[in-house]
Amino acid sequence: MLRYASGMPAHPWPLFDLRVRTPNLELRLPTDDDLLELARVARAGIVDADRTVFLVPWHRLPSPAFERQFLLHCWGGRSRWSPKAWSLGLAVLKDGRPIGVQQLLASDFAVKRVINSGSWLGREFQGRGLGTEARAAMLGLAFDGLGADAAESGYIEGNAASARVSEKLGYRISGDEVFAIEGKRELEIKVRCTPQTWNRGLVPVTIEALEPCLALFGVGELGPEDWATF
Repeated sequence: MLRYASGMPAHPWPLFDLRVRTPNLELRLPTDDDLLELARVARAGIVDADRTVFLVPWHRLPSPAFERQFLLHCWGGRSRWSPKAWSLGLAVLKDGRPIGVQQLLASDFAVKRVINSGSWLGREFQGRGLGTEARAAMLGLAFDGLGADAAESGYIEGNAASARVSEKLGYRISGDEVFAIEGKRELEIKVRCTPQTWNRGLVPVTIEALEPCLALFGVGELGPEDWATF
């Protein structure tokens, strides 16, 4: 049986024990019950119906297709995990209640040391600084935890709230790209943050139970007894 250094049994998927905390939030892998609550939060509203903030307008699907696709997307990210290409979708919890999602993605992280990210919060939780805390938690995990050299993200032109969060945390505009979304031309502003530009002191971040997870992110070595493909 796998065991931690303390002698306690190790979780075969140690990401379930990972915790990232800020003064008001906890980020962790969601349980299925959490996913159902997150689907409810998203269904209740993320943005006004006439606004475009996502490259894929998943939040506009009708129910129950919305809830089913939401669950499949979250489950699928776990099933496709590989140390060479991974997507970590963390539930954002306030007072134990799921209120949104913060996602980290990377390919060939062991070589590139670059992560990308996306996030959302339920509309009722916006405008209270919680989005800034969630993104700060992600940057703390990326830079202090995983040793990333850069964190990249983007927002649709006109999304002032996302732009403000990015600027506060130390992202710098790095380019843009045009997309066709629901038949309309939309410009995504691309932003990039590094350990040198990151506003580390803005939000304190603590990370728990990361070490057993590192090899799954491509940080360190995985032996054949740790990772196998069929």
